[in-house]
Amino acid sequence: MSEITAGIGHNINVYRKKSGLTLDALAAIVCKSKSTLSKYEKGEISIDIETLYELADAFHIHVEQLVHLQNHRPEIEMPGKRPNFFAGIEQFYSYLYDGRNRSILRSVFDVTAKVDENRYNIMMYMNYKDPAHYQNCETTYSGYIEHYDAITNIILTNQNSPIEQASAQILASYLDSDTKWGLWNGLSSRPMMPIAAKMLFSKTPLKENDELRQSLTISREDVRLLRLYNMFPVV
Repeated sequence: MSEITAGIGHNINVYRKKSGLTLDALAAIVCKSKSTLSKYEKGEISIDIETLYELADAFHIHVEQLVHLQNHRPEIEMPGKRPNFFAGIEQFYSYLYDGRNRSILRSVFDVTAKVDENRYNIMMYMNYKDPAHYQNCETTYSGYIEHYDAITNIILTNQNSPIEQASAQILASYLDSDTKWGLWNGLSSRPMMPIAAKMLFSKTPLKENDELRQSLTISREDVRLLRLYNMFPVV
């Protein structure tokens, strides 16, 4: 069993269960036998490209999510204008506070491929419960991260609702630190409306305590600046 075959098999198993599909149901969709699918998941046999795309369609995900392996993530490198915060990382995290249910929404970002000198493809997994299985989350986004001299942009599309676009802007990412503030923009589904929220990005998972919750909550100073500028700044 090769590492790649086993890794892809693990991903198939994760997304099949996330989709609520049994092996029998999936077999009917992709026209493969139950035993063949079971062997894919166990890493006992290799999978062909056509079947990979069929499985991705069945799970309503991007095919990169099936072939993405934990030990094969590219590191972000930016020769000539290397942002220190993101330099050398292959995975990062973000946090925002959801006042609707008074909870912290945690997300994992996986770097999946290098596009060019300034841009990398990424997957975002938002609001997961088990860090060991973060792919089993409430919302999955695909998109890219791009770097410029003074700002980093993250542009994303909801995998389950392609009409929903989301983005984040991180200022001065060339300054190194353990965490970095950014502005998250997107659509709320409860209720449906455009929103903007401050989002904390981190190189490592953070302890979700009262201190983190307080930092994510809109403060009096945030409100003062909002009234002053008639905009929602994140500083």
